[in-house]
Amino acid sequence: MRAMILAAGLGTRMRPLTEQTPKPLLEVGGLPLIVWHIEKLAYYGFREIIINIAHLGYQIPQALGDGSEWGVKLSYSDEQEEGALESAGGIIKALPLLGEETFLVVNGDIWCGYDFDDRHMLAEGMLAHLIMVSNPEYHPEGDFALRGDLLKEEGKQKYTFSGIGYYSPKLFEGLPYGRRALAPLLKEAMKEGKVTGELFGGEWWDIGTPERLEAINIHLFSED
Repeated sequence: MRAMILAAGLGTRMRPLTEQTPKPLLEVGGLPLIVWHIEKLAYYGFREIIINIAHLGYQIPQALGDGSEWGVKLSYSDEQEEGALESAGGIIKALPLLGEETFLVVNGDIWCGYDFDDRHMLAEGMLAHLIMVSNPEYHPEGDFALRGDLLKEEGKQKYTFSGIGYYSPKLFEGLPYGRRALAPLLKEAMKEGKVTGELFGGEWWDIGTPERLEAINIHLFSED
């Protein structure tokens, strides 16, 4: 299975830290955030990883190279000319690199203890499988509801999408190149009963602001 790390965001909420450095290269626990993902993906058997780049994107391949340091092959989907294409738009552009089988997509601005699965199989007829987490205090309303193993847009108890998901290329089939958000595609697929999910109860951080970056660094260094 191939994996994609979404690393093309502008990092506006992380300013001024991202004025000179793309968010995936900001350090968490002494390592660039994106390196945590690469090391973990490599550990769990992923050998081909695609990274999309936009804001200050040239710095990312300069820092990471071809991936040989971690025993993986890194490929880059370059959105610097267009500007960030948002999540679905970035995936659509990268589809030729992702192949025809199920692939994993990970947001580049999270840190978590989830064990990636390079053999995950989507259930028959499903288009996506999303990893959900309990709602953090800054997102109390959640995103989607779990009914059994199916995800729905509405429900009594909603959970937060972790930014980790397994996708069939068919979810993006026939969609034109361009800027496109992922949530509307997922909601349409949910209406058709084609999105499954699971609740992950382990450690998960959305590192979207300087305050959260500082908090996770304090947390990690306090464990040493």
